[in-house]
Formats: sequence, C-alpha cells, structure tokens
Amino acid sequence: MKRKALRLDTRLIHVGEPEPRIAGAVSMPVFQSATFEALGRTDYHDLGYIRLNNTPNHIQLHAKLADAEGTEAALVTSSGMAAITTTLLSVLTAGDHLLAQDCLYGGTHNFITEDLMDVGIDYDFIDGSDPASWPDRLRPATRAIYVETMTNPLLGVADHTALVDFAQTHGLLTIIDNTLATPINFRPHEHGYDIVVHSGTKYLNGHSDIVAGAVMGAHDVIAQAKRKLDHLGGCLDPHACFLLQRGLKTLGLRVRAQNRNALAIAEALAAHPSVIQVNYAGLPSHPHHDRAATLFDGCGGLLSFEVAGGVCTADAFIDRLRLPVRAPSLGGVESLVTRPAATSHAGMTTQDRQRLGIGDGLIRIAVGIEDTDDLVADFEQALNA
Repeated sequence: MKRKALRLDTRLIHVGEPEPRIAGAVSMPVFQSATFEALGRTDYHDLGYIRLNNTPNHIQLHAKLADAEGTEAALVTSSGMAAITTTLLSVLTAGDHLLAQDCLYGGTHNFITEDLMDVGIDYDFIDGSDPASWPDRLRPATRAIYVETMTNPLLGVADHTALVDFAQTHGLLTIIDNTLATPINFRPHEHGYDIVVHSGTKYLNGHSDIVAGAVMGAHDVIAQAKRKLDHLGGCLDPHACFLLQRGLKTLGLRVRAQNRNALAIAEALAAHPSVIQVNYAGLPSHPHHDRAATLFDGCGGLLSFEVAGGVCTADAFIDRLRLPVRAPSLGGVESLVTRPAATSHAGMTTQDRQRLGIGDGLIRIAVGIEDTDDLVADFEQALNA
C-alpha cells in the first residue's frame, strides 16, 4: 500500500521510522552522542552535532512532523517559544512590519510587544474575525501575518479563509500556531498557510514530560529557520526527540478522546445555573461555532468558563475538583485546571487582559483522556458543593 494513500493515524506511526530498522530495533534508538564523524561535510550547518539539530533522532522526527502537517520540511526546537521566536526572527528583519492576531498566547504577545521592537521590527494587532479592518493596518513594510488556529484561553476562531486570501492578495507570509488544534483537527497547510508552528510540549507529545517546539513549511523556509536556530542555540536533545516521536504515534487516539471529553464538559457547564459563560467552539452558543464546524474536524481539548462570584468562587471551585491537577500547560493525558490571569497570561498587563476579555476569575480546563462520565461528574460535584 502506497504511503501517500495511508490515513494520518497510520502515517503517524510509520512515517519517519528508519528503514531498514537500526539493529532490528522496533523503536527508534536514542543517539546519545553530542557529535558525529564529519565524513567530508564542509558546510558548518551540515556537521553532525546536537546543536545543529541534525542527529539521527532529529532527522527521523523531522520527517514525521512534516508528514503530519503536510509540508515539505520540519524543524524541532527546544520549546514552543523557541519555535515561534526563531520563525519570526528568520522571516523578519529590521524595518519590517508584522500583523499579529490581537489575542495570542501570553509568551508570544510579550515577545512581539517587548522584544521585536528591540531589533527594529514593528507590529500592529488585528481582529482575526474582522477582515474589513485589516487593510487599515497594512504598511509598505508589512511582511507577514501571525495568527493562532484557536485563541487561548477564549477559544476564538479567526476567519482563516479570509486571512489566507488577504495575505496572498498582498504578498504576505502567513504563520499560524496550530498547537491547540493539532493536525488531527486542522491542517493549516491544506488551507494555504505558509508556516505552521507548534508547542510540541502540548498535544504532539501528550505526556507532560518534555518541553519542545516545531516549525513546518517549505524546504527553503525551514532551511532559513534552521540557520537562525543553529545560531540561537535552541536545539532539542536526542532523548526529547525520542519522546516526542513516541508521543506522536498516539496523537490521533488522544486528541479525539480529548475532543469528546471537552465537548461533554462544555455541555454540562453550559447547563449549570452557576456558570455565567462557557468558551468552547464546539457549542452552538459560541460566536464562531459555524466557522469551526466548517474548518475543523474537532474543536480540541481546551475550554474556559466563568462562574458567578468572581475570583474567590473560581478558586473555591478549583479546590473542590478531584481529578484535574491545578497546573499550567495543556495537551497531556491528565486534565489540568488554572486561572489564566495567574498563570499563562500573568505576564500581560491587567489592562491588556481586560481588553481581550480574560477576566481574573476565568477558569481554563485542559481536558485529558480520563473517562468522560468521571470528568463530568467531578465538575458537577464541584459546582454543586
């Protein structure tokens, strides 16, 4: 059976595995060597060295990641933020201008607002759901648009079709963070996006035991990003590559379970009188539900909501939960619960959070793969207590 005819779940297991298998090992071995024989290589960026992201573990993992997102090439990094910062610094230079979605992950928002200006790169924020407002933000120096598939923690869905059309009309590079959706639910390259970035820490790995990032795109774009990453030093160690490659093999099983659990929890929360609002694009009440239903194969494992009573009630509710762990991050097999104002978006000013609708009492749930009925029962008992 031809590889290209295989479905994604099958390819996640088999694509990128060594052929023939190394010493007969079914799992890709860990090449725990910092350096490798030069064997006539003369280009610095091609030398076999961990910091240059080209050990056997890197090479096999790159093939699997590129196949998952349907791109020509991929590159792993030491963290999701390393993937984001390396990508932006490799495609933008001093004097350039970036358009960025106005509700981004806190670390990305801070890098754009605090660090890009230091190297002479300017920016403007845009509303991803308001195409009519985008032309007013364009400048002669505008080079790229940066968005997220779904926003964290309010789960807004940008008008991705309009964004790609707008970028192509004006000759702009499109960059999308697909961490929350994963290629199981949405494949940006199929919709015309140029570069896809991920926090591999989250769903791609899925076990809350490594920090990693990934960039996927055309060969020339990834080669440019690799040269920048080689200089910045944000490499992923071989053992983390091994763990990420292992995690990718169960991505489909995990994400579909998380889709199912998140929708069940969102429906239960929406029906409870103590809950003011639930943010989950899988609910018909979400303002971007129709758009999500058209674009996505599932709405993911992240949701947020507010309860009557503000911060004190929110903290009391979290304390009553028995299954979710009170911890930041997302995408693991275990459910996690936080208040974004105190964790993922704590680095933003109160004014910025309020402008984006991230209240201090907002609760974010990163749903795991526990039994659906057990999770729903736990949320209901915490609300009823």
